[in-house]
Amino acid sequence: MTYELAIGDRGYSSWSLRGWLMFERFGIPVKTRFARLYTDEVQNVLADFYPSKTLPAVKTPDGTVIGESIAIAEELASRHPDVAFWPTDPAHRAKARSVVAEMHAGFTALRNFCPMNIRVAYSGVQVPDDVTRDLRRLELIWEDARARTGSTGPWLCGDYSLADVFFSPVAMRIAAYGLVVN
Repeated sequence: MTYELAIGDRGYSSWSLRGWLMFERFGIPVKTRFARLYTDEVQNVLADFYPSKTLPAVKTPDGTVIGESIAIAEELASRHPDVAFWPTDPAHRAKARSVVAEMHAGFTALRNFCPMNIRVAYSGVQVPDDVTRDLRRLELIWEDARARTGSTGPWLCGDYSLADVFFSPVAMRIAAYGLVVN
C-alpha cells in the first residue's frame, strides 16, 4: 500500500517538509513527486492530484486525493491506527491536536519575518515585537504541552508525534535565524 505525495522543496517550504516528515518519520510507504516552487512545475504535478491546488497533496492507494497538511495528517492517522501518529492517552492526544491546530493556523508574524530556508544560517537578527510575541507564545505552548503530557525527552507530547512534525519547521527557523527561545 503505497501513497503518492506531491511536495515542493523541503528546504524552502515548511508545508512540504511537514508532508514529507509524516511519511518518512513514521515509515509509511510513499512515492514522492517534487515540484520546483514558484514555477509551472507545481501546477503540472498537481494536475495528477486534482482538485488539490497547493502542496503538499497526497493520493492514497485507493486514489483519494487529500490536500492540506492537517487533513493529510488526520487521514494517515485514521488509515494507520497501528502507527503512533498521535499520543495514545486521550488527554495527551487532545493536547497534541490542539497545538498542531494552533501551529497550522498561527504564528504569521514569525513565518512572514523568517521565511523558511534551512540552507542558510543568519546572525544578529533583530526581531520586531510581533515576532517576539510569537516566540513567547511558542515557549508557553511548548512548556504547557510537555508539562501536561509528562514529556521528559525531546518531544512535545511524550513520544515523537504529529505535534513534532508540525513544529519542526518552526524549530528550524529558530535555529537558522538564531532566535532566542527558552
